[in-house]
Amino acid sequence: MAEPFTRHTGLVAPLDRINVDTDQIIPKQFLKRIERTGFGQFLFYDWRFTGDGSPDPGFVLNEDRYRGATILVAGDNFGCGSSREHAPWALQDYGFRVIIAPSFADIFYNNCFKNGLLPVVLPAGTVRRMLENAAEQPRYTVSVDLERQVVTEPDGASDRFEVDPFRKTFILKGLDEIGWTLQYEDDIAAYERTQRTG
Repeated sequence: MAEPFTRHTGLVAPLDRINVDTDQIIPKQFLKRIERTGFGQFLFYDWRFTGDGSPDPGFVLNEDRYRGATILVAGDNFGCGSSREHAPWALQDYGFRVIIAPSFADIFYNNCFKNGLLPVVLPAGTVRRMLENAAEQPRYTVSVDLERQVVTEPDGASDRFEVDPFRKTFILKGLDEIGWTLQYEDDIAAYERTQRTG
């Protein structure tokens, strides 16, 4: 079960890169953990840290101004590469609730919904504007309303995004696949009783 998502307003961190793959999101050497938690410390590890393990001051998430960011804005084809569910786990564990990009890799996109992380597809021009605003404006925040499917910027500009109704219900209710199935526990039990007596 994930935390239900309806509306969220948060600080934006700009990751102005395209084709960010899952091995950069969470490098393979950190995939041995069996829990869903604890991956945030390894998020973008090869970019966040130098060879000696110290934070790289040139990487955006190491800048004090983006500390506490809960919305990540990135370039095209975010989440490409291997299909590891650890990628949304790491982003969520780090503190992100929303990822905004012009496009996502399909498997990563689906995994986000299963884990309570909202991927939002917006036009490339809108994403470019948000990347620039986040880089230029101190404490740039946006609001994401999943029920209305709208992203609103501080100046009032808003953009509608599309989301599959089934996936939308998943994340609004904070359900994973097991949680979704358990909604029908009584029906399943009744069916099983008929099979035993039939």
